[in-house]
Amino acid sequence: MAEMIFEVEGMTCGACVGRVERVLAAVDGVGQAEANLANGTARVQGGAAPALAAALESAGFGARQSHITLAIEGMTCASCVGRVERGLAALDGVVSAQVNLATETADVRFLAGALAKDALISAVSDLGYVAKVQEVAATPDHKAEEILTLQRQLITALVLTLPVFSLEMGGHLVPAFHHWIAQTIGTQNSWLVQFALTSLVLLGPGRVFYTRGWAALRHLAPDMNALVMIGTAAAYGFSLVATFAPALLPSTAQAVYYEAASVIVTLILLGRWLEARAKGRTGAAIARLVGLAPQTAQVERDGTVQELPLDAVVVGDILHLRPGEKIAVDGEVIDGRSYVDESMITGEPAPVEKAPGAMVTGGTVNGTGALQYRALRVGADTMLAQIIRMVAQAQGARLPVQDLVNKITGWFVPMVLLAAAVTVLIWLVFGPSPALTHALVAGVAVLIIACPCAMGLAVPVSIMVGTGRAAELGVLFRKGAALQALQSIDVVALDKTGTLTAGRPEMTDLVLAQGFNSHVVLARIAAIEAKSEHPIAQAILRAARERGLELPPAFDFASHTGFGISGQVAGQRVLIGSARFMAQEGVELGHLAKAGNTLATNGKTPLFAALHGQIAAAIGVADPVKTGTPEAIAAFKAMGLRVVMISGDTTETARVIAGELGIKEVIAEVLPDGKVAALQALRDKGLRLAFVGDGINDAPALALADVGIAIGTGTDVAIEAADVVLMSGDLRGVVSALEVSRATMRNIKQNLFWAFGYNAALIPVAAGLLYPVWGVQLSPVLAAGAMAMSSIFVLTNALRLRWVAGARA
Repeated sequence: MAEMIFEVEGMTCGACVGRVERVLAAVDGVGQAEANLANGTARVQGGAAPALAAALESAGFGARQSHITLAIEGMTCASCVGRVERGLAALDGVVSAQVNLATETADVRFLAGALAKDALISAVSDLGYVAKVQEVAATPDHKAEEILTLQRQLITALVLTLPVFSLEMGGHLVPAFHHWIAQTIGTQNSWLVQFALTSLVLLGPGRVFYTRGWAALRHLAPDMNALVMIGTAAAYGFSLVATFAPALLPSTAQAVYYEAASVIVTLILLGRWLEARAKGRTGAAIARLVGLAPQTAQVERDGTVQELPLDAVVVGDILHLRPGEKIAVDGEVIDGRSYVDESMITGEPAPVEKAPGAMVTGGTVNGTGALQYRALRVGADTMLAQIIRMVAQAQGARLPVQDLVNKITGWFVPMVLLAAAVTVLIWLVFGPSPALTHALVAGVAVLIIACPCAMGLAVPVSIMVGTGRAAELGVLFRKGAALQALQSIDVVALDKTGTLTAGRPEMTDLVLAQGFNSHVVLARIAAIEAKSEHPIAQAILRAARERGLELPPAFDFASHTGFGISGQVAGQRVLIGSARFMAQEGVELGHLAKAGNTLATNGKTPLFAALHGQIAAAIGVADPVKTGTPEAIAAFKAMGLRVVMISGDTTETARVIAGELGIKEVIAEVLPDGKVAALQALRDKGLRLAFVGDGINDAPALALADVGIAIGTGTDVAIEAADVVLMSGDLRGVVSALEVSRATMRNIKQNLFWAFGYNAALIPVAAGLLYPVWGVQLSPVLAAGAMAMSSIFVLTNALRLRWVAGARA
């Protein structure tokens, strides 16, 4: 089944989430539906977009829709129009497609977030036509629009509510003010003014609670809006009777509660406005990622360089990059040299040299040089776009703990309605005079204070902020469940090559025989090695270049399989190879034999070099430990985790590296299936484990582990098999992932404790538990304020995750 993720309007609490999921799941063709309150989205497998949108609308919600106009070339008749319309309408997420032959355009509406415009263009291209975006209008920030709308509603409600509150509560707080009102406009006229203003509040800013609440009740799925609707309607209705038909009420119960209805609406709008502002900050990570991409690019077209919108860049374009500019798309350098700051993507602080043949990534920043590069991946295919998608998917993920919350909130609201009804009944039967007034106050307070907003927000907002912070630290959670699973692991199992070590050999030692100069010897050795493609040869060549050595010409290169290589440099025969190669050529190792043994003992590959038949140097080559690896291993131990190295290398080499890093458990000389068996043996002991690897041979182990963590510099196969991806090769990213996971789950537990504890503690108080002891009854106004504050607490608590330190270099 095809999967769609799109934006939903109108969700305000945990009950809304459950209702949206049930409504979507009931649509024909839908296999699974999940809703996320924090980012206002739904994830649906199967189903047609128009049916999904209609189902949400009938339930009192809305599927946010995006609009795009495509300019289409090649249409000639009505059948072309029908063909293009059918092709576009068949795409998952498209609500409607209208094609106009006269203007040669297609007007397409689709579920916001469900598909990219590239998919629409490709669909038209697949039909044999050419399409491009006709109008590239700035996409409105719907969160900013929501905040402004709520702000207007709040201001309107506040302006109308203040006189109502002053007229009613002012008289209770200041008796002289009550007498002044009675002597001037009179109590009845005061009530009429309050009636008029409160009616405006409920019909204006408060209307949203009634439309959505009634839709929820009509579908027998009451939510927070239904609770607010019933509570304010009860207070307003009682006040209407007291104002216009007081004879229907006992004389002791003739009072109005207009201020309760209007203040409740105002306070809840205040809470929603603050929530919307806080939610806007939870998506800051994606906003920052989106901001990495430049808006335009210098593109070579028809022999001239033009500044074009990023959307206009296509694969194969030649782009010109000036010093200090951001790289527009992923590509390959074809001319120029420069250093590029890739820290925004990889987390590596040092700029990376780029020369012809090197790959560049969109969103990174050029240094002081100028480059020309060919676009290889554009639009949704760039690495930055993929990262944004992965972060968005992680932020919309549902953790196992969320299922429990949804089950609870599914029956919570009906239970609150029952509790409110029971409360009213008990007050009417056993309450003191005026019993009806006490019953109304208690019933409304229960309805308002029990709104499950905080419950619905408790988990998703923490996930949004936590995974966003992880992305800033260079950690991408590909699978949401990994965020919960990672915090409870017992063992970190690590591959050696490419994970603990750099994954390529480097020259680590150059021990000279007496009378030889290091620069001369290394330059002549490197001159011969330059003729070889062997990884060890490349390591020696890199070492010579790093020292800035100029290589002399080399002649008569020969490879002696299994022994070494030889050639002529500066009139001398140069031999490079193993000890047995030297012996075969009659070269005595002398005191360098001991140096070679020491190198081997330390886990390095010993090589020897001879110039003109005389031993000149012993060379040590090894796969060095990555920067940050010792710090990461120490951090794992400090977290109380068991660290295990699993490697295909020889036991001796693996143990040398393990000893250097302080790793006590080593499983060496294993093939890919051996890694899987080793992990399974650990799991059979009841241990939960994470495996960190980077190669194709690590993919099975990554898939088997409770949490598979792939080094981002590794292979695509390994990354696809992993649950978590590190954007850099630094193992400290695993430490960051663990810290974010633990902090997020801790944050979720705090939120859930507050959300459920708040309701458990205050519902009895709202029902009147304290009245028999202290004569105190909770006002519905205070209940509304407390309910709003509970949601704000959950949001602000989640926002603390933005400051998780991590272990990024």
